[in-house]
Amino acid sequence: MALHGFRSRRFRDRRAAGRTLAAQLDGMRDQDVVVLALPRGGVPVAFEVAEHLGAPLDVIVVRKLGLPLQPEMAMGAIGENGVRFVDERLVASAGVRPQQLAAIEAAEREELDRRVRRYRGDRPGVSLQAKTALVVDDGIATGSTARAAATVARLAGASAVVVAAPVGPRDVVERLGDAVDSVVLVMQPDPFVAIGGFYDDFTQTTDEEVRTLLGVSR
Repeated sequence: MALHGFRSRRFRDRRAAGRTLAAQLDGMRDQDVVVLALPRGGVPVAFEVAEHLGAPLDVIVVRKLGLPLQPEMAMGAIGENGVRFVDERLVASAGVRPQQLAAIEAAEREELDRRVRRYRGDRPGVSLQAKTALVVDDGIATGSTARAAATVARLAGASAVVVAAPVGPRDVVERLGDAVDSVVLVMQPDPFVAIGGFYDDFTQTTDEEVRTLLGVSR
């Protein structure tokens, strides 16, 4: 897997980060690309990338499966079409019982379905058959969500999957494994802190902003 990008900086906001990231993706202009944003924070970033590449924009909805006592720490993720990724080693070391995992997954599946309806309505997702899926987020932390998104894209027929983000950890290749063909990052700081620490404005993206940007792109 190829990894591109390594600069240290801060971003004004997600839209500015998206423009910076887009400049590093010029080589994809001549490819049959669909830009897939991880909502909600990845949508403003992906919007700028899609505009720059002249590519269609869609969301790829996945949900993190957080540990029962540490919900901010992902033990896996789920995506559309029944895609599921679980870090079995983490689940075992944290002592998560099967009933706990099942309950968390059921709740997240319900939320995932709700978000798909909210963001897309009755509109079907953009076809990925034989396309390059460019999965974009506002940053990569554990990598489990991006990995799930890449798996969803492949099952939907993508011929190649590229994950791109303004910022991510140095070991991102190991975190994503063979789920993706390449990774593009603007920077890989060491030490890596919370994604929001690399933005001046990391205000939460709203559902309305997501719908607006998807509407403008369409």
